[in-house]
Amino acid sequence: MKELKLANPGPLGLLGFGLTTILLNLHNAGFIPLTMVIIGMGVALGGLAQIIAGIFELKQGNTFGGTAFTAYGFFWLSLVIIWYFPKAGLEADKLSMGFYLLIWGLFTAFMFIGTLKHSRTTQIIFGSLALLFFLLALGDFTHVELVTTIAGYVGIFCGLSAFYGAVAQVVNIEFGRNVFPL
Repeated sequence: MKELKLANPGPLGLLGFGLTTILLNLHNAGFIPLTMVIIGMGVALGGLAQIIAGIFELKQGNTFGGTAFTAYGFFWLSLVIIWYFPKAGLEADKLSMGFYLLIWGLFTAFMFIGTLKHSRTTQIIFGSLALLFFLLALGDFTHVELVTTIAGYVGIFCGLSAFYGAVAQVVNIEFGRNVFPL
């Protein structure tokens, strides 16, 4: 009986994370408004695609990838819920959002430690993501819009890094060699 070989789910998860992060942080940097475009991307690619990738990472025995993609997929879904529920009369104040972003920053900082055994690209993604969360939390705690704008630029860089990591893995796998260094 031939053993079933599963494809690498990492590029899907990175693509979902990267594209959604770029789009949201174009908003944080002040380039575009928060619209259904970002919310739809947050649910579909940020949430569902990462959760699917995370489940497949876990199935392959990759605790780090499975935890990262699944957790951040649910982050995106929870963020969309936070944005949506004000329409039902439940709002998230800046202090609560600051703590929400702070705990995600702490989680990401610990995940960054795990990346020290991974590629430089993965280290850059998680390092810039931790910085992004901490800056966004600081922006909410201080009510200083400039901090959130700076965070937006960090987020665009983070998202582009994840996008690069995704396409580099796909191209490298397709060519069977290291075309794009990771």
